[in-house]
Amino acid sequence: MNEPVNALRGVGPRMAQRLERLGIRSVQDLLFHLPLRYQDRTRIVPIATLRPGDEGVVEGVVDHTEVLHRGRRMWLVHLSDGSGGLILRFFHFSAAQQKTLVRGTRLRCFGEARMGRAGMELVHPEYRVLQSAHEPVEDCLTPVYPTTEGLHQATLRRLTDEALARVDRLVEYLPPAVLDGAGLPDLATALRTVHRPPPDVAVSRLLEGRHPAQRRLAFEELVAHQLSLGRLRAHTTAHAAPAVCVPGRLLQGLRRALPFALTGAQERVIAEILADMARPHPMLRLVQGDVGSGKTLVAVAACLQAVEAGYQAAVMAPTEILAEQHLRNFRALLAPLGVETAWFSGKQGARARREAAEALAAGTAAVAVGTHALFQGEVSFRDLALVVVDEQHRFGVHQRMALREKGAGEGRLPHQLIMTATPIPRTLAMTAYADLDASIIDELPPGRTPVTTVAVCDSRRDEVVQRIRHALDAGRQAYWVCTLVEESDVLQAQAAEQTRDLLAEALPGAAVGLVHGRMRPREKEAVMARFQAGEVQLLVATTVIEVGVDVPNASLMIIENAERLGLAQLHQLRGRVGRGREASACVLLYHPPLSDTARRRLEALRSSTDGFEMARIDLELRGPGEVLGTRQTGMMQFRIADIVRDQDLLEEVQTAAARLLADHPQQVDPLIQRWLGEAEAYGRIA
Repeated sequence: MNEPVNALRGVGPRMAQRLERLGIRSVQDLLFHLPLRYQDRTRIVPIATLRPGDEGVVEGVVDHTEVLHRGRRMWLVHLSDGSGGLILRFFHFSAAQQKTLVRGTRLRCFGEARMGRAGMELVHPEYRVLQSAHEPVEDCLTPVYPTTEGLHQATLRRLTDEALARVDRLVEYLPPAVLDGAGLPDLATALRTVHRPPPDVAVSRLLEGRHPAQRRLAFEELVAHQLSLGRLRAHTTAHAAPAVCVPGRLLQGLRRALPFALTGAQERVIAEILADMARPHPMLRLVQGDVGSGKTLVAVAACLQAVEAGYQAAVMAPTEILAEQHLRNFRALLAPLGVETAWFSGKQGARARREAAEALAAGTAAVAVGTHALFQGEVSFRDLALVVVDEQHRFGVHQRMALREKGAGEGRLPHQLIMTATPIPRTLAMTAYADLDASIIDELPPGRTPVTTVAVCDSRRDEVVQRIRHALDAGRQAYWVCTLVEESDVLQAQAAEQTRDLLAEALPGAAVGLVHGRMRPREKEAVMARFQAGEVQLLVATTVIEVGVDVPNASLMIIENAERLGLAQLHQLRGRVGRGREASACVLLYHPPLSDTARRRLEALRSSTDGFEMARIDLELRGPGEVLGTRQTGMMQFRIADIVRDQDLLEEVQTAAARLLADHPQQVDPLIQRWLGEAEAYGRIA
């Protein structure tokens, strides 16, 4: 079934080009190009029963036609069926159409009814001239496919009919025992049902994506993804990696220097990482930890082991401000132990970058911290053994792999430690991170105070400003987060620069600072340093402060236009307060009216401080592509499956993938190719 799509009748070079824009290159691709929705053309609806917004088939006789000029030329065809009448309105029409649709002509039409000036009407309906009053209607629901310019629904339906005539040639890669165990139909039956649903099908289940035929296809797609990630893991772990086995003197030195003890969760995760790094194969470990759980110290511990063994480590963060925060933390912790840290940023000067690159190449710098600038061509390591990627879902796949390649040499790959402060629901982790071992830091350091969260309408803005005044008078500090840098006429959000000016005016004598993504790194760093030192009392910022900022004296967070941000992002911002021993609060300032989604989001934030609960709700509200940031990275682009809807299939999917690998290994490659095609190679750059 890998016949090229031009094997079908009527597919010439131009048509093949249009189909390719939809990712359709073969007959098999066409069969897996599924409908977005369905139209019911299996029954004729009396005209009198139509209501505005109804979509349906009507049949009647043309009473008369007329051409009008009301601002623009239009043609009205008056149709009746005995129960009532309606108007077919055309803005584009030909003389041939006018000659065909004359008084007495019997028509069958399909369209969406709307109320016009003279009653119910269909605008540019699909229609067919009938030769008799007894011509049969469609015998199945009519699919509506995703399409592209120049490719009509009728063409896609015709081509799909041809492809369905060959559907029995498709190879069934899932063994009967697997399908029976999951209670799913065979592949050919599933595809026929999804493309041409019979009239008695449960339409509501089809529209929800819960029909057994759709679940059969989603199941196979999930199995293909599971196998692909498993193969990626096997491909990576087949390489050698530096076996890091050292007494841990540097790590002991770190523990002695800290004014507090690591939590039990931190100690457990460090032990898991060190056990991985002691093996001669690449570590592939994901560390999840809620806001403030102490992931940075875990990463520092892993880096120290690599350094003590004579190797180097690299720490990459997605934003300048987070990378700068890591740099400050790493230098403060590593310098007393005699470990030099190099800094790489896209905005640093040529001389500073050259000096940092020379220190890395010579080995005098043992740890490199930076943004994506770390994987630029001029950066080379003497002997890289560990790559730490923070908030990894914000990087493109190729960016992450390019950094990994910096440590590739002599058949070896560096160990990989992936960190995220965005907790990932188990459902999503089972599918998106099946190639990684997972560790969870599920304990907050002692002394952290719960944050009280309230949602306040922006009409009470003056009250919120007074609340800030009280906090500042008490010697505390506060954040005010805006969603834009400059004023916008379209979005109802206060610009950060304007807000800084207004707050400075409303709070005379208060030291108000400003940080946003368009500032030069040195300017940002200077403001942040003053805020951390207590010289700036109120920091007005955009969401660049979402991660990586640690000021224990800050006890109040105001988030303006909170309804515009995602739940995970709001939770991250809230995590900037509650880091000291003072009671802390987060005020969600919103602009009414709230959508249902925004209302649920703010309510969830008010009712819980559990990051994993936030992530679960966020997954339901936004979907996996948004939560993982994979709209930009190319990963997790499911054609049919939906992680939230199909989560009950996931355990059976894992079982099926394991059975295929064990008993039918020859079917693994073609199954992955069917569903992922070229995208499957995203992780195999070694």
